[in-house]
Amino acid sequence: MNKLLATLIAGFFAAGAFAQAPAAPATAAAPAAAVAPAAKAEVKDAKAEAKAQAKAVKAEKKAAHKAEVKAAQSADTKVAPAAEKTADKAAAKVDAKMPQGK
Repeated sequence: MNKLLATLIAGFFAAGAFAQAPAAPATAAAPAAAVAPAAKAEVKDAKAEAKAQAKAVKAEKKAAHKAEVKAAQSADTKVAPAAEKTADKAAAKVDAKMPQGK
């Protein structure tokens, strides 16, 4: 029992001494807090710049896609009539070569 009491009392003394010790990192944290707003502003500016670049790239891709679609549509309209004429001629030849019923 005496050993248990001695251990508990020694533990209380150690806890009391630890609680009263000044915290050394607390004084070093103050300058870091002063730097934080500037760093936050830099990060915010970098994010805004990256967002603007992404938006510009997206707009560029969209414009390129529109131009590609427009070129494909114009090519289809030019090729389609010629393809239809060729198909009509081929169908006429096939009809002419087929034997006619009596």
